Amino acid sequence: MHKHLILFIFTATLASSALAQGFKIGPKLGANIGKIEGAGFSDMYTLGYHVGGFTEIDFSKKLGIQAEVLWNQIGADTVSGFDAIYQNINGDDFSNPRLNYLSIPVLLSYRPTKILALQAGPQFGVLIDKNRNLLQNGQEAFRNGDLSLLLGAQLNLLKFRVYGRYAIGLSDISDATVPGEWKSTGFQLGVGIAL
Repeated sequence: MHKHLILFIFTATLASSALAQGFKIGPKLGANIGKIEGAGFSDMYTLGYHVGGFTEIDFSKKLGIQAEVLWNQIGADTVSGFDAIYQNINGDDFSNPRLNYLSIPVLLSYRPTKILALQAGPQFGVLIDKNRNLLQNGQEAFRNGDLSLLLGAQLNLLKFRVYGRYAIGLSDISDATVPGEWKSTGFQLGVGIAL
């Protein structure tokens, strides 16, 4: 299901570029400051990163779409009783799990001024680092997909793109056998260069 949705979005984005007034691509990188909300996780934000590329498709001077493909790392801190909450973890130290996703944000961009773009849209993520336990971003503890809503702003300074976003996790990423949801949330800060 996720593969078909991602393929549809990618195809629609490329097809719409033929109708676009402007088209730019470029690399980008930045920091993720996030956490996982749910039983067993602390309220502390942890540092991760993202790196990838973007394409901007302008339909007019004010409106456009920005699609991206990112390697996206999300970290979390667990509370001291985490292994007591989730009995199937077998006593390993899970104080700092890291999840690596292939993320595809598709953002609507509205530019009230030439240098400022307000952005909002979904981010689809596929867990790509599947190892045997939670410490290694295990597939038994987390589902394979994540859906988030991104809200933010971007400054367009010549060819440079400087942005800040808030990511709201919409889907439950827990695949544990106990009740309760885990949702990722956090901030993305970064810079890109339009080629």
